[in-house]
Amino acid sequence: QVQLVESGGGLVQPGGSLRLSCAASGSIFSIYNMGWYRQAPGKQREYVASITSGGWTNYADSVKGRFTISRDNAKSTVYLQMNSLKPEDTAVYYCNAFRTNSDYWGQGTQVTVSS
Repeated sequence: QVQLVESGGGLVQPGGSLRLSCAASGSIFSIYNMGWYRQAPGKQREYVASITSGGWTNYADSVKGRFTISRDNAKSTVYLQMNSLKPEDTAVYYCNAFRTNSDYWGQGTQVTVSS
């Protein structure tokens, strides 16, 4: 079992930055691939970014060049640095831990981009 707790969301103006954190507990963090997803009101949850246990990263086209995912295995934490935020980035952001036959989700953190 893995427990995930997101933090760092909030209200930011367009063009601003936020850093989301996801703290994991309950299992060996370093063996899990980690991801961030988001869900805007009235829309399906969508993929944002992921980082493998070996450190390889991947991004959705909509955030490439603006968002950066990273992990600190010593702190059992994955981060999402979000720069140049746009109103369309407004959503609840969810942290995901996954590997073969295992899939865990956090409760989400709200990000609102508005002037």
